[in-house]
Amino acid sequence: MTDVFDEDTGEFRKRTLTNLQVMGFIARYWRRRKLMFAATVGIMLIAIWFELMIPGAAQRLIDAAFKGPANAPAVWRAWLVLVGVYLAFAGIRNFAFRFWNPLAARTMKEMTDEAFQRVQSFSADWHGDHFAGATVRQITRAMWGYDVVADAVVLWISPALIILVSLSVQMMLRWPLVGGFSLAMVALYVTSNVLFSNFYVRKANMKSVALDSGIGAALADSISSNPTVRAFGAEQREESRFAETTRKWRDATMITWNRYLDTWLVHNLMLAALQAGLTGLMVLRWTHGRASAGDVAFVITSFLIMTGYMRNIGDNIRMAQKALADVEDVARFATLEPQVADVADAPPFGGESGEIVFDHVTFRYKSAETPIYDAFSLRIAPGERLALVGPTGSGKSTFVKLVQRLYDVQGGRVVIDGQDVARVAQGSLRRGIAVVPQDPALFHRTIAENIAYARPDATPDEVMLAARRARAHDFITRLPKGYETLVGERGVKLSGGERQRVAIARAFLADAPILVLDEATSSLDVETEREVQAATEDLMRGRTTIVIAHRLSTIRHADRILVFQDGRVVEEGRHGELVAKGGAYARLNAVAQGTV
Repeated sequence: MTDVFDEDTGEFRKRTLTNLQVMGFIARYWRRRKLMFAATVGIMLIAIWFELMIPGAAQRLIDAAFKGPANAPAVWRAWLVLVGVYLAFAGIRNFAFRFWNPLAARTMKEMTDEAFQRVQSFSADWHGDHFAGATVRQITRAMWGYDVVADAVVLWISPALIILVSLSVQMMLRWPLVGGFSLAMVALYVTSNVLFSNFYVRKANMKSVALDSGIGAALADSISSNPTVRAFGAEQREESRFAETTRKWRDATMITWNRYLDTWLVHNLMLAALQAGLTGLMVLRWTHGRASAGDVAFVITSFLIMTGYMRNIGDNIRMAQKALADVEDVARFATLEPQVADVADAPPFGGESGEIVFDHVTFRYKSAETPIYDAFSLRIAPGERLALVGPTGSGKSTFVKLVQRLYDVQGGRVVIDGQDVARVAQGSLRRGIAVVPQDPALFHRTIAENIAYARPDATPDEVMLAARRARAHDFITRLPKGYETLVGERGVKLSGGERQRVAIARAFLADAPILVLDEATSSLDVETEREVQAATEDLMRGRTTIVIAHRLSTIRHADRILVFQDGRVVEEGRHGELVAKGGAYARLNAVAQGTV
């Protein structure tokens, strides 16, 4: 739930938007369809005009009826006018929804799509500081939050204000004291609603909304880690942890709801005062012969209309306040610039040979005090097989992340085939780099879809060929649904070795000039490892390959081995050369061989 980086803590923190800023965010979507929005507002204004005629029509009917049965023709005419005015109001208001509903549906879709697009553009740091479950909850909640806010503002609060003020002005023109009282009560009612919502309810509501997101985060964290929970028999511990999260939400939500109740009570007392005041003043005028029965009917009808709208305006201000808090997270996403952004008119990456150059690169993680690379330079020749070894935190994984431009460097540049990676489109750059991670995460889709993710336009035959080359075809065909088998969330239905082979098949299909292997055979049994090793040998042929090595036995045939330590290359050479040298690599090799 955080989005402003704090240099002191090394974390992101939340930036709060005002209600006005959130409404400005919503209004941007309305401006995209000005005609539909204008049509809705225009038709609603016509409907309001007819509704304002209802008290006058009721007054004329009562005055006509008060003259007795002899005035029946005039009574029926007044009745027809009253019925006609109401039908016109209802029909025209309904017609306004014919424009409003498609506008709302399209806006909700676009808001959700753009929030997802925005979140995808955020850096690895941002995603590392956010629970995926909370982000999902924020995006989906914002969609429905918009629906409530938009309906409240356009269909209820705005028409209500027009009608309340107009009816009060009508009464003021006829009976200044009655109209003045009505206008004062309306102003007090609306102002107090806004003040109560902003200063009494909002803070509590924002806390309960944040804890609602926390429920989504806690659920996603625990459910996605269910195998670990079961492995440690920790179901009760997780249930207690989740119960504590929901307890905090319950307590915060009860405070919010009780504050809504307090607000509701105060405003119902105001409505009772308005009713007593309006009717009392008119009855007093009637008893002194200064008001007709129709005048009393006008005021009572006006009050009935006003009290309906005043209840609506109170309810809708409170609902809009909560809904604005729901939309705020997505509105805040829109204020954030992607931390790793494409330059204007960035051309697509056009690398083919796979030459990689680190040119005096300086890079520091935001949470780190010192840079991991300081004026670091290195060249990888086209087609070279490079292995990276070294202790955890020495800079091996960072090297690959900078090649992919998952982070921007603070100094120098990373160049691939003569192209600065910071100057080309990120998507095309990453499509030119096939990555097989140590623990591949698959989509909860079919095996065929997971393999074809590298190239969505691949034919079934091409997918099958890639699977054969990765030695995955045999185990896939033994599954009941073969290539149409759903693999489960993150591929949990497959074994580690099966997931690894699907990831390798995906790399075969990508056919990229640069290949990154993060110990891609680490999850395989000995026999399968031998087969896949042969497959990766074929995959590496003619490609620049970077191998992050955890087991030194897998990199004996690398063209060059780089030994990293604290962001520096302390040794480089081939396996035999480095062992003979007796340095850092030789010590690592001795540990791996179990000779020390």
